[in-house]
Amino acid sequence: MHAVLEYAYEDNYLETREKYRAVHLKAAWEAVERGELLLGGAVGDGPFTGLLIFGGGNALEAAKAFAAADPYVTGGVVRSWTARPWTTVVGNEAATPVRP
Repeated sequence: MHAVLEYAYEDNYLETREKYRAVHLKAAWEAVERGELLLGGAVGDGPFTGLLIFGGGNALEAAKAFAAADPYVTGGVVRSWTARPWTTVVGNEAATPVRP
């Protein structure tokens, strides 16, 4: 199973994140080491959106727990977030591969 955690950053994201960035990155790398977080980063030229991809049997719960404790969220750098299940069907890491 996979899950996508999407962040909508506040307008001054590049400035306000600095206060929390080290702790945010530490938490993210710890989630990687636990096998929960697969990839994460800013999207687009803004950057005003972030995507984090979680994997494993508890991917959605892990994504929600990560967001709830993330200093970017608790510190107001993130305006809003959503965590959704992602049905992956193509690729070597797809949870439910579908081949022609």
